[in-house]
Amino acid sequence: MADTIESRLAELDITLPKADVAVANYVPVARSGELLFVSGQLPMADGKVAWTGRLGEALDLEEGQQAARLCAINVLAHLKSALYGDLDRVKRVIRLGGYVASSGDFIGQSQVINGASDLMVDIFGDTGRHARAAVGVNILPLCAAVELEGLFEAS
Repeated sequence: MADTIESRLAELDITLPKADVAVANYVPVARSGELLFVSGQLPMADGKVAWTGRLGEALDLEEGQQAARLCAINVLAHLKSALYGDLDRVKRVIRLGGYVASSGDFIGQSQVINGASDLMVDIFGDTGRHARAAVGVNILPLCAAVELEGLFEAS
């Protein structure tokens, strides 16, 4: 069935943005064989960081989950671009790495990154289940609340 993933995105009312170009000396996606490594993506919307500050200070858990979900949407935008517009070529979401700007006493990093993990499963089903890291950090680029990277298998 063609365009299965695009249909699922439409059902979820998700429109992937145009993949941004890299702003430094790296590539947004590196491919080695059937593995695609997507560089860390921030919760960007309309050219600016949509969620800034630390979890446990400026943001609560629900806001952090929304930020992680937006990061995942941006990861998928880069993945789609690298796959010439065809997300149905994704065989497996292998791993997500999530970084959460956190206050010293915030311990809900894994719950924040669930915003991204849940979206991958909602979109890809069982092939969206993945290994994962959820790490608390002091600060992220552009004062973003969350950053997400991904590893995917695709044809």
